[in-house]
Amino acid sequence: MTTDSTRRAETFHALHQGPDLLILANAWDAGSARLIESLGAKAIATTSAGVAWAHGYPDGDALPLERLLSTVSAITRVIRVPLTVDFEGGYSNDAAQVGDAAGRLIEAGAVGINIEDASSPPAALCEKIARVRQVSTRLGVRLFINVRTDVYLRGLVPEPLRQQETLARAEQYRAAGADGLFVPGLVDAVGLQAITAGTVLPVNAMVRPGLPNAQELRRVGVRRLSSGASIPQTLLGEAAALATAFLADGRSEPLCQKRMDYATINALMPSDASS
Repeated sequence: MTTDSTRRAETFHALHQGPDLLILANAWDAGSARLIESLGAKAIATTSAGVAWAHGYPDGDALPLERLLSTVSAITRVIRVPLTVDFEGGYSNDAAQVGDAAGRLIEAGAVGINIEDASSPPAALCEKIARVRQVSTRLGVRLFINVRTDVYLRGLVPEPLRQQETLARAEQYRAAGADGLFVPGLVDAVGLQAITAGTVLPVNAMVRPGLPNAQELRRVGVRRLSSGASIPQTLLGEAAALATAFLADGRSEPLCQKRMDYATINALMPSDASS
């Protein structure tokens, strides 16, 4: 693999160990990724939901892998900071196929992934993690494998057992080769602090009503904060309201009030792959 990929991978690992909380405003295509980078983002993450919706698919391992790969290639063409990709469940139940797909993501320029357990048993995800780690090592890129456990998000066990179950899974995933632990659905500061204290993996929280602010998250040991699908959800909500009004009355003014300057947007986008 290229020196750039190797360097970006090491940079991305280091961002999880620095003094600041790593805040990721998730992108869904090349244009949104370039915009977010221009605003000072230290790394770019994709949202599986946003990428799927942009291609006309529902979220949840429905997006064809080739569409994801083309999106990753398009994003890495226009950004210079590290890119981590929401890989959902790996788009297969077969660990070998997941490893091969992860290798293609690395070749497209990704230096990190999220991969989730959803409702599958932890052992199945451990096989996928181990295979992805083998592939990334062979390619010479220290891929950051951020493992999402849905214990809280999906309520996989009764509430009193969720902390214990999350930490048990964290240790299994760490032993299999994981670099980070993503715990969406957990918003309580005390609960987050218990998780961060119970694992050596850097812990990732996700935007959700009631989640503490960045300063408080850093205080309780959280290392990474993701916006998830919140930005495209909000934008689609605004688009629906604007389009509904425009279809009803055809008025120009509401469509012109908050828009970003055309020339400013155009200037953000490189005109060729060498830019």
